Amino acid sequence: MSDGVAAVSKFLTWSVVDGPGNRFVLFLQGCNYRCITCHNPHTIGICNDCGTCVAVCPSGALTKTGRKVVHDPGLCVACDSCLAACPTRANPMVRRMTVEDVLALLRRNAPFLNGLTVSGGEATLHLDFLIDLFAAIRAAPDLAHLTLFIDSNGHLAAEGWQRVLPLTDGVMLDIKAFDPDRHRRLTGTDNKLSLASARLLADAGKLYELRFLLVPGETDRPEEIGALAALARELDPNIRLRLNAFQLHGVRGSAATWKAMPRDGVEAAAAALAAAGFSNVAVPSVWLP
Repeated sequence: MSDGVAAVSKFLTWSVVDGPGNRFVLFLQGCNYRCITCHNPHTIGICNDCGTCVAVCPSGALTKTGRKVVHDPGLCVACDSCLAACPTRANPMVRRMTVEDVLALLRRNAPFLNGLTVSGGEATLHLDFLIDLFAAIRAAPDLAHLTLFIDSNGHLAAEGWQRVLPLTDGVMLDIKAFDPDRHRRLTGTDNKLSLASARLLADAGKLYELRFLLVPGETDRPEEIGALAALARELDPNIRLRLNAFQLHGVRGSAATWKAMPRDGVEAAAAALAAAGFSNVAVPSVWLP
C-alpha cells in the first residue's frame, strides 16, 4: 500500500520498550519473513478477503460486503478469534491510515511522548509511507521534539536505507540467527541483507540497538552467541545489545510445541557476552510465569 496510506495492524499510544523514552508505536501489517517462532504471526500476511474470520466472529464485528471483509470496531470485543482462524496469518482488523491520520494521533498524545517507533510486521516494506510520514513529522514544528525510530529485521537493500536514513534517528535491528542454514529454517530466507544492514546502519551512526531472540536449542548455542559477540565487536564494542526470550504466546505451527526460553538460559547468554567485554546488554525485565 502506498500513496500516503498504510495498513496498520495496531498502534500503542505509549510504550517504554520500543526505543528510548515514552513512545508512540505503529505496527504495520505484512512481513517479508515467515518466522516459525513469531509471537505475532497475524502481522505477517495480507488479508485476501477469504471470509474465514467472519464465521468465527462472535460479535458480528466482521462481515462480508461484496468481496471484501469489513471490520466494525464498534462491535469488536477484541477476542482475537479471527486471528487464530486466519489461514493466511493476516489481521482482518487492520485499518488503512494516512500520514495525516497518524499525525493527528501524535498531536493528541504529543505532550506525553519522546518519540515514534514504526514496527511491524516489517516496517521497511512500507518504505514510501515511512518516508512520507517521517518527512511530515520533521516539517511540523509542534512535533519536532519527537525522535523517529524503526524496528526492522534488516531485510532491506542499501538503496532503501539510504532513502530513509536521513529522516531516521535510530534503528532497532533484529538478527534472527547467524548460521545461514538455521536462519533460513527459522525465517524462510537468508540473513545476508540483515547482516549487511547491521554494518551499514552502524557505519551511518543509526544503529540504536541490536536485538537477538534466544530460542532453546537453536540460537542459544555457544556458536550463535559467539557470532553475535563477533559482529557486535566489529560494529561497536559499546553497542547496545538486547536479548529477547522465545515464549509460546501467540506462536503457531510446529514451534508452538517447543520449550520456552528459560530465564537462566538468557542470563547465561548475557554473562557470556559480559565476559566477552560487552557492558551494555539488556535482558527482559518481566518474565511470564
